[in-house]
Amino acid sequence: MKNVLFTALPGSAGSGGLFALISGATPIGKFTMLILMIFSIISWAVIIFKLTEYSKAKKNSLKFVDYFRKSKNFSDINKFASLHRNNPLSEIFKSGYRELSLKLGSPNLPGGMNLESVHRSLIRGSNGEIVRLERLNGFLATTASVSPFIGLFGTVWGIMSSFQKISNMGQANLATVGPGIAEALIATALGLFAAIPAVIFYNLLLNKLKVMIAGMEDFILEFLNVSEHLK
Repeated sequence: MKNVLFTALPGSAGSGGLFALISGATPIGKFTMLILMIFSIISWAVIIFKLTEYSKAKKNSLKFVDYFRKSKNFSDINKFASLHRNNPLSEIFKSGYRELSLKLGSPNLPGGMNLESVHRSLIRGSNGEIVRLERLNGFLATTASVSPFIGLFGTVWGIMSSFQKISNMGQANLATVGPGIAEALIATALGLFAAIPAVIFYNLLLNKLKVMIAGMEDFILEFLNVSEHLK
């Protein structure tokens, strides 16, 4: 039975395998597969980029908060912050530092500081970093939700092609329905191949982002607490 199946299916493993099946698909089927492959490739690029970005952000933030707790001079901390990129906490600090500078002229003598305005400045800096860290995550969510439906469209189209060939040839056998069924199954597989990693890593990145947001909120409170003691 296995030999019959492989000899009846054009573009089977013996004559090129998967690539032969794809090349034998209908134009719309090929276009559907191309879209799914593009989604998959871009998704993996986004995943690698975001994992690297989040790892660096976490590492740099830990270095910065350690320096912040050791140093009492806001000017020195600001210089340290300027030397470290991709660091959410340093960007938040610089937002608060700028507010202190505008209010007092010397952030090391915050006797008359307006903590409410400093707090707002810190929140704005935090929101800016959250927006930056969320960048491209939406593409993974889109891929996770859209790819299965695109794959389903390819599945339906492949089955329709098979029925069309049966109607034209007036008979149903593996040689007639095989290419259409293969096209349908490949489209389904590509849809899942694009969607499943996107779902997994989107949720992973979301959890990592929540942890970083919690760290930002803690740092804002710590910054305000230090400022209160300096009043």
